[in-house]
Amino acid sequence: MSASFAFYLCDGFQLLDLAGPTATLTAANRLLGREHYRIALFSENGGSIQGDAGLALATRQAEPCPLEAIIAVGGRIEPMLEAGNVAGIRRAAAGATSIASICTGAFLLAAAGYLDHKRATTHWQFARRLQELYAKVTVDADRIFVNDGRIWTSAGMTAGIDLMLARIEFDHGAELAKATSRELVVYHRRPGGQSQYAAISQMEPQTDRIRRALTYARDHLSEPLSVDRLADAACLSVRQFTRLFRKETGETPARAIERLRCEAARIRLRDASEPIATVARVVGFTDAERMRAAFLRSFGHPPQIQRRLDRPFAPGADGSTCWPPII
Repeated sequence: MSASFAFYLCDGFQLLDLAGPTATLTAANRLLGREHYRIALFSENGGSIQGDAGLALATRQAEPCPLEAIIAVGGRIEPMLEAGNVAGIRRAAAGATSIASICTGAFLLAAAGYLDHKRATTHWQFARRLQELYAKVTVDADRIFVNDGRIWTSAGMTAGIDLMLARIEFDHGAELAKATSRELVVYHRRPGGQSQYAAISQMEPQTDRIRRALTYARDHLSEPLSVDRLADAACLSVRQFTRLFRKETGETPARAIERLRCEAARIRLRDASEPIATVARVVGFTDAERMRAAFLRSFGHPPQIQRRLDRPFAPGADGSTCWPPII
């Protein structure tokens, strides 16, 4: 049997929010040797919908019809909140088995009431706004994607690929999801959560060299990261690197590495089976005591408290599933 996946577009939709997920489903079809995933484009009234990249796509008018999933594609938030689009997604969702969003598409689902009393995520830059606008939603800004019952939400643009890989695994098992990820040359399950990427973005380095050093650090957190090693990654002398790093991030290299390690440790702490000492070692802290001191500086409380704070986002007793990033 085939499964119809309809992507709902609003004016100003983000092209990558659509292209990544549809490419993932198409790759799965190729590997299956048949069109299991049938893709359709919906909008409020049908016709041509203009994306943020200037590309217009033809769509069908949203209507109740049998669908495996209706997916709200992210983009500019204001058009999503218009009454016509809220009504349109409700019409399309009336016949859908599951409802999903990519990136800021979560705002459309929230406006339509589908995220009330649900766990959800969106791009980390908009997570606070989503929580402020929709108090009934439990927003977890760090998840790459969240599945709560029949509702699926994903974070930034490329996280739509992660969500579709999870759906493929849900539908067909891990082997097909792994094969699809290999074809796309992406992670089967991306390591870490949004915070590891957000931490770098929040430092706002202006040059590629400092961004390269931070990315290198994020990818080698378990190893010793001296200033000499980071300077080599940036192709700068130690003196040039130290001065430029402080100028562009407002922090010393040591403090920036500590932040990245704290964020990586916070994700791992959600797995209650992993001892804190093990987490400390894996993310590059010498021992648990050093990690504790770093957590106090970064979060204002020790790792044990952080682990308890994050527990509400674990799988619920009602059987709904919140898929954590697997590291």
